[in-house]
Amino acid sequence: MSVKQYDALDQAVLMHIANHVVQAYPLLQNAEIKLLCRSENATFSVTAQGKRYALRLHRGNYHQKAAIESELLWLDALRVEGIQVPEALRDAKGERIQTYVLSANEQRHAVIFHWIEGEMPTSEVSPDAFKQLGEITARLHQHSRHWQRPADFQRLRWDHHSMVGASSHWGDWRDISDLSVKDHDLIFTVIGDVEATLTRYSQQSNRFGLIHADLRLTNLLLDRGETRVIDFDDCGFGWYLHDLAAAISFVDHHPNAPLWVDRWIEGYQKVHSFSDDDFAVLPALLIQRRIQLTAWLASHRDTEMARSVAQGWSAQTLELCRTYLEGKQLPIGQGVHY
Repeated sequence: MSVKQYDALDQAVLMHIANHVVQAYPLLQNAEIKLLCRSENATFSVTAQGKRYALRLHRGNYHQKAAIESELLWLDALRVEGIQVPEALRDAKGERIQTYVLSANEQRHAVIFHWIEGEMPTSEVSPDAFKQLGEITARLHQHSRHWQRPADFQRLRWDHHSMVGASSHWGDWRDISDLSVKDHDLIFTVIGDVEATLTRYSQQSNRFGLIHADLRLTNLLLDRGETRVIDFDDCGFGWYLHDLAAAISFVDHHPNAPLWVDRWIEGYQKVHSFSDDDFAVLPALLIQRRIQLTAWLASHRDTEMARSVAQGWSAQTLELCRTYLEGKQLPIGQGVHY
């Protein structure tokens, strides 16, 4: 495995760190803490004085403290514009990020957010959920295009090489164990074509900027007519329309995927129009995301999420690559929902 992507600390250690973190917050003394999930990070529910909070314990080897602070600054700016996003709680010293030192060479950062109420839509609901997703994504992009970021703003860059290169942020797709040399050749052909397409499309400022980078239905909360966006952990600099590819992550093979994409675009264009070049680049962005997720599965193979989608993934990826090279339709929706 080329990179370490998930936290190998056992649950007892994670709980110990969480209990230590909350001590910095006067409001959270004697809080009830429960582990909700372990994915990229560990997320805890924290309940104190009748209020609920979410504690995000960052894994190591991914974000520096300055990058996490930059994420929080974008969230601050989005809330000013009326977009419902998480708000970090400040400790007794006014700090929003806690750092727990495990050893001289290892530490963990943590942020506690005010709890956001809402129901999480899934791909099993009406396709109109993707219309809502497209519209809120366009609002984020509209803000990104005009926001004057602080000079020391730091976030990951999601370009072609950092997504599907051998040293990508999520690892090397070639670490997937069930692909042959011939399969590698097919994917390399696709990657070369995608790189050429994205080079022509360019990274000019109206096409490439600060994005959520993982804005799927699972990162939306719907409550009494309001749409709220959560989990900005992967936000960084990339092609705006990468957020469309990210919207159907892990379900791009579903027969309904073309309809979901149509609904997403319909919602997006209520705020920002698509150009001919935007439509033309979609196949490249969609297949690039699929290969990026293949790298994610390789580097996260021991996680519950990776195991849940692994069966049939590689075979379906190869079929989508062939569809892409044929150039007759979008490389989505070709298989059964496994």
